[in-house]
Amino acid sequence: MANQIGVIGTGYVGLVTGTCFAESGNKVLCVDIDEAKVEKLRNGKVPIYEPGLEVLFERNIRENRLHFSTDLRQAVVNCKILFLCLPTPPDEDGSADLQTVLKVAGDIGVILKEENISDLRILVDKSTVPVGTSVRVRKAVTDVWADANIDVVSNPEFLREGFAVEDFMKPDRVVIGTQNEESAHLMRELYRPFTLSGNPIYVLDEKSAEACKYAANSYLAMRITFMNEMAEFCESVGADIESVRRAIGSDTRIGKRFLFPGIGYGGSCFPKDVRALAHSAREANVNLTLIEAAEAANRRQSQRFVERIVKRFGGDVSGKNFALWGLAFKPNTDDTREAPAFRIIDQLLELGASVRAYDPEAHEGAQRRFGDKIAYAEDMYDALKGSAALIVATEWNEFRNPDFEQVKQALGSNIIFDGRNCYDTDRMDKFGFEYHSIGRATVGA
Repeated sequence: MANQIGVIGTGYVGLVTGTCFAESGNKVLCVDIDEAKVEKLRNGKVPIYEPGLEVLFERNIRENRLHFSTDLRQAVVNCKILFLCLPTPPDEDGSADLQTVLKVAGDIGVILKEENISDLRILVDKSTVPVGTSVRVRKAVTDVWADANIDVVSNPEFLREGFAVEDFMKPDRVVIGTQNEESAHLMRELYRPFTLSGNPIYVLDEKSAEACKYAANSYLAMRITFMNEMAEFCESVGADIESVRRAIGSDTRIGKRFLFPGIGYGGSCFPKDVRALAHSAREANVNLTLIEAAEAANRRQSQRFVERIVKRFGGDVSGKNFALWGLAFKPNTDDTREAPAFRIIDQLLELGASVRAYDPEAHEGAQRRFGDKIAYAEDMYDALKGSAALIVATEWNEFRNPDFEQVKQALGSNIIFDGRNCYDTDRMDKFGFEYHSIGRATVGA
């Protein structure tokens, strides 16, 4: 066949998935309905910022293993395995919107029927979807053609933005949800090159596999929220959250990861998946108390941070300009979806303040959201000019060790609000800054 693997959707997950499968020697056809985007991809332009992706992308286009098209029929006819990497945005009630997934499944059914394809087609749900979606995808196909020879597999992605290529090429684990032996075998073979070091491939039933992604992300979100609440407690009693973090992280039952306090989690996964799991639980008449509390506490975290800023300025920030470093929800990505920085900006603007922001990669996303409501600096030091305080909202490496003398000269004050605990408090005190961080004593005030 001309192409062994079809990837439907060239968003963040689809592009990483298609590129990495091509890197392991497969021929991959990526399909998207956005003609302008497909044309850019054909011309070798990567539309997202993800470290390491561009090199693999260019190599596999050059080696004729990675192709792009707007023609879904081409993928369905030529590819036995079709990965559905489609958006599942949250509805107003928090549930995952499956309209795109189900429409594409129906379109695949139409093509299978029109082309009279009797060979097995494996539809792989790579998108994060609620438990039971595999049943709905199968029904969307068979409602069109009852005789369709298909299997629907759940294969949740566990890709960290900023480390997605590394996570795909060297996964901690691969989860495959199917009860079909042929599908399980083909999926194992597909992922075998990525698990040669011995990391496990788990073959589960479809519903268990679908539950894995929500369970993993919601648990990690709870860890972050727990530390944020502990940070507030430490501030109140005079403890130091960084000392607490190091001490409890050394407990092997707990571990060190996702214990960093800050201004709340964001991005395309945690907020959406926590809300979707809570919604699914309510539909099942199950009360997930911890999940509900984690979401509420996360919303509160950025609000509490802004309240501290307002309090420092006597309860009124109207007319004041704030420098802000970091717009992406985390470093090493241009993704601004559910970014805590945006929540902070929204609140400051509502209170009559102005913001001058800088981010190495995420200005475009901020401009789509705020337009000319905020100013965009050319570099990190340019953002500081005439500002009442510096707010650090994303822990990019270049923000971790700035020229503090240049910061003092450019900043209209000596005040820093660090939402990511990037700096040592003693060092800030020696430089003469008034330094506010998360879960630690303020210095210089």
